[in-house]
Amino acid sequence: MKTDCIIIEDEPLAIERLSGYIEQCSFLNLLASFNNPIDGLSFLKENKVDLLFLDISMKQLSGIKLLENIKFSGKVIITTAYDKYALKGFELNVSDYLLKPYSFERFLKAVDKVREQLLNEPINQQPFIFIKTENRLEKINFEEILYIEGMGDYRRIHCTKKKIMTLQTFSELEHLIPDSIVIRVHKSFMVSINKIESIERNRIKINDIRIPISESYKAIFYDKISKP
Repeated sequence: MKTDCIIIEDEPLAIERLSGYIEQCSFLNLLASFNNPIDGLSFLKENKVDLLFLDISMKQLSGIKLLENIKFSGKVIITTAYDKYALKGFELNVSDYLLKPYSFERFLKAVDKVREQLLNEPINQQPFIFIKTENRLEKINFEEILYIEGMGDYRRIHCTKKKIMTLQTFSELEHLIPDSIVIRVHKSFMVSINKIESIERNRIKINDIRIPISESYKAIFYDKISKP
């Protein structure tokens, strides 16, 4: 399984070098790179990311402030030219700290550490989750989920017997629910693989509802459902 990663870095040359390093690692999949931390932050809120390469000294928003103000459950590797941030970085539980200019060998050591951490993480075997809604936690069994729909700041979880509104992001839900059960198919939709009735012209049918498959998620989705 590949590790999905993104880069948030405001130096174009640093992005180019880091992207080149990532391309040399078959187990890494670079989803996107951002030279504006605000755009990167928006992406993190809406997408599942396993690993974040994060610069510290950026004009619009420092990497430290970004980490302090986001609920990110993936791994973080800090990249910076300043060693004074090392302690603060480790206080924020980052996986590694790359001091520029760093070699490919040092980069490889950092990503190998992350890969090992991800492989050794316990997999949630519970067939349910608790979702924050209004002033309570609502239990949802995975087998009851039909699809999840984005509605502005909210996500509506359509189940066989109920519908639940939550402020939890798609990114949070992707980390809570295994993608072998519910998978993202569009920036505004996740679907339960087991509840798919048919797929025609890149539209998924579930209970007479047609859900679009976007270009961004098409390859991952079809790859997932083609495996036995």
